[in-house]
Amino acid sequence: MPKSHMAINFFPRVIRFFDLFKKQNVVLVESIHLLEELFTNNSSVKELCKKIINKEIEGNRISRDISISLAKTFITPIDREDIHDVNMAQEKTLNAIRSVSSRVGLYNLNSMKSGARDLIRMLKDMHEEIAVMIRSLEKKRDIEINIEKVKQLKAEADLLLLVSIGEIYESQPVTSSDFLELVKWSHIYDHIEEVYARSEVLANIVEGISLKYA
Repeated sequence: MPKSHMAINFFPRVIRFFDLFKKQNVVLVESIHLLEELFTNNSSVKELCKKIINKEIEGNRISRDISISLAKTFITPIDREDIHDVNMAQEKTLNAIRSVSSRVGLYNLNSMKSGARDLIRMLKDMHEEIAVMIRSLEKKRDIEINIEKVKQLKAEADLLLLVSIGEIYESQPVTSSDFLELVKWSHIYDHIEEVYARSEVLANIVEGISLKYA
């Protein structure tokens, strides 16, 4: 009888890490669009908060896939540390976005501050540039223009954040309800600032990888 032979695959499966980054980033950008809608549509707060939570769950699932794939892959297209850093930076940014939406859903706000709406709009613009940067990683395209735009938006957001926080503290609350409103918005602005900080870290990581492999 002929001997049975076990098929041996000498060529490991190629993990498309850049595709996983882009898939993860799509979820991140979609969550920011939902956040922008949350800050403009006061009638669908619960529904939008639930959608953002679902996006976080979806993003965390992709993040886990990246981590598992990295652990099982011997040869990677870029340094393992770079893959890990991009993965974690996108996951943490997505989690920070969910934290903002959770506060909005929890606080039952009567109306949205114009400064907060502008900050979320600028955040969306910032992530449109970061998305281009992430899509450009595999092809090693020049992202200098995108980096400059991200830095410009971050600087403008920092200034707007200071002005917006200053406005709520200058409002001179009289009643306990006024004071509670001040505390709520202070917390929301803190979490918006955290999203910007996480987004800046992500942009810096992608910039560093781009420069390394240019």
